[in-house]
Amino acid sequence: MEQQQDLQKRLLLALVLSFLVFIVFDMVMPKTTNTVDSNNTQTQAVQQTSNTIQTQTPNAVSTQTTAALPVTSSTAPITTVKALTTVNSDKFVLTIDEIGRIAQVRLLEKKFEYEGKQLELLNPAWVKPLELRFADQSLNKEALKTPYTTSATTVDLNGNSTTVILTQKLSSTTVTKKLTFYKDGHYDLAINLSNPAQYFITTGQRPDADHSMYMVVRGVMVRKANGTTTIIEDGDAEGSPTFPNAKFTAAFDRYQTSLLYRFEKPINVSYITTPEENALIFVQGEQQMTLHGYIGPKEYNVLAKINPELTEAIEYGWFTFISKPLFAILHWLDNHIGNWGWSIILLTLLIKLLLFPLSFKGMMSMQKLKDLAPKMKEIKEKYKDDSQKMNMKMMELYKKHGANPMGGCLPMILQIPVFFALYRVFLNAVELQGAPWALWITDLSQKDPYFVLPILMGVSMWFQQRITPNTMTDPMQQKIFQWLPAVMTVFFVTFPAGLVLYWLVNNLFTIGQQYVINNAYEKHKASQKTDK
Repeated sequence: MEQQQDLQKRLLLALVLSFLVFIVFDMVMPKTTNTVDSNNTQTQAVQQTSNTIQTQTPNAVSTQTTAALPVTSSTAPITTVKALTTVNSDKFVLTIDEIGRIAQVRLLEKKFEYEGKQLELLNPAWVKPLELRFADQSLNKEALKTPYTTSATTVDLNGNSTTVILTQKLSSTTVTKKLTFYKDGHYDLAINLSNPAQYFITTGQRPDADHSMYMVVRGVMVRKANGTTTIIEDGDAEGSPTFPNAKFTAAFDRYQTSLLYRFEKPINVSYITTPEENALIFVQGEQQMTLHGYIGPKEYNVLAKINPELTEAIEYGWFTFISKPLFAILHWLDNHIGNWGWSIILLTLLIKLLLFPLSFKGMMSMQKLKDLAPKMKEIKEKYKDDSQKMNMKMMELYKKHGANPMGGCLPMILQIPVFFALYRVFLNAVELQGAPWALWITDLSQKDPYFVLPILMGVSMWFQQRITPNTMTDPMQQKIFQWLPAVMTVFFVTFPAGLVLYWLVNNLFTIGQQYVINNAYEKHKASQKTDK
């Protein structure tokens, strides 16, 4: 049983250390950065990195073929790419360039502003959404140099939708793109080639709208027909794999995404690996093709309204399987309360109530172990030379008094993954961006500007330790836990205010819970004395 006590201590210490390692890793691990090829290196890049992609060709093209897709992370080899069409709405301004690509999307809502300026989603030097790449390299070079014409240079989304027709006349075919834009940011795309030619269309490189210190997931994803999702993070791409019969594909950063999807008929998706080991997604084209797209924030309500399955484009890294249901509860609470801060507080209360039976048993065991500490010490001294008998006597002592040395660990074990999952929710949920709570907390996705919440969290953690029974005897472990509130306060200073609010409220509820259990235990001891 002494081994059980040692295991308990080591487990607690391991949980604390793993928590700190996770946070340090998440804060200081360098993010993958994308270097950008200049236009004058494109020819060399095509020659050196031509990839062969096995594709299933549509009816308009001959049967299954092998298409050589030119690879480069640069922009089109044209000296100046002018704006061709501007689409205006009350939430965004979208620009289409002369090569028929979405050149830029600027968000107009104040909550998305970055350093006092309206947020632009796309890096000007990266590959743009809706760029066409032909398998025939000579045709591809021609297409990247030949400007489109447009049916309208400026359109306003005063109604629900508006349509723009783009036309590009090449030597062997004429490309027509019919784009219908909607106010929520999604669009319908119809592509027609006058003569068959094998081509691919891209989501573009991922949005480059987040430059925070946090190591959030950035990259591409493919949603397959069987309902599974493949995610390729920046820096992890390899080769040029294909994903036949996909439902949608997306390039994304922390809050934003560029999606291409078709649910009525599967699409064939592939990606090529750039020199920076990032994935650049392509959808195989058809001579006459209809497709749908979306570019903008990964807002749950918006994506769910377009198609509920598009909400799978919102993911939270390692803890997605826990983060998604927790976000769903938060989202439901916010729909009824109208404030994400109060929703976080109610969610914390729900989690505490759910874990209360386990916490009650665990804390009662800790109280009993605290009272039994003198007797445990006597047994250790008496049988220090006979570990087998010492463990037997310890087991008898625990059984007699109904104490479980492992009872206090389970609530903590369950709480750690919940905390990590919420950490990801507060980092990745765009709904929290610009969401106020009360008083000085005007953005739950940003750190507390006055550090009030982190300091209160540290104080509450210290007070919680003071009223919680402690059976630790190892001096090193005691010192670690004594300094834990100060260490955690330092880390939480830079955390999103929503996460700090959760941990502060969790501590306050735990303190209240501890008082309830302490009183219950005192009554339990008093009743035992009366019975005697």
